Amino acid sequence: MPGKQRRSIGSAAPHKRGERRLAARGRAAASTEPEHAGSVKRVAGSPEPRAAKAKPVSRMRGRKVDAGARRKAILEAALAVFAEKGYEAARLDDVAAKAGVAKGTLYLYFRDKEALFESLIRSTVSPVIDSLARLAGAPDLSVSTVLDAAFAIFEKEVLATKRKLLLRLIIAEGPRFPALAEFYYREVVKRGLRLMRTVAERAVRNGEFPTDAAVRYPQLIVAPLVVAVIWEGLFGRIDPLDAGGMLQAHRAALMAKGVRDAP
Repeated sequence: MPGKQRRSIGSAAPHKRGERRLAARGRAAASTEPEHAGSVKRVAGSPEPRAAKAKPVSRMRGRKVDAGARRKAILEAALAVFAEKGYEAARLDDVAAKAGVAKGTLYLYFRDKEALFESLIRSTVSPVIDSLARLAGAPDLSVSTVLDAAFAIFEKEVLATKRKLLLRLIIAEGPRFPALAEFYYREVVKRGLRLMRTVAERAVRNGEFPTDAAVRYPQLIVAPLVVAVIWEGLFGRIDPLDAGGMLQAHRAALMAKGVRDAP
């Protein structure tokens, strides 16, 4: 009937309004509920949380690590290229290719080929000289112990590694490139001789060396080290040298009590 139809339509309106009111209350209640633990609600225009600001720092540290690793890779590649081609024939293009970097990247670390070679000497040989310096400066060690330890360091850190290639390179290329020879002398030879002279002076004072020959000529102490490097490069495949045995015999000769200076 028409009348009943109007009442049913009219009676539905309050019901729908009630549903809308309930939905609005639910949304309001939901907005006041606490968020999940650990979440941070950001208001538009507010600054970033502190945790987000830490990301650039970690990326910066990553770049520093990468730079150090890249420099090390360049130096290792340079040693291989210099040893294979010699100083004069070595090209920075070859070093870059072996290191897996662009040639322009080399200039971010080294001014030119000479600067690269000098850095290679410092980074490769300085740790050995530093170890020898600690030995020479240990007053509680006998000279015999110092020499044994020094010769052992030489065997392990020079003869058994690619460091020996630098010495061979200087011997071969030094006469043609005196500036390189002078640099190697200042950074390696002069420091090593000063340390050996210090050891020899103590040995003479303590009566462990029978003469002061090694004080006047500290080259006497290190001469077999150079011989070992040259011998291995030239004759090692033909007649292998027992470098350790030779060095022990040399130490015994230096300390032999029956040895006296020639008149």
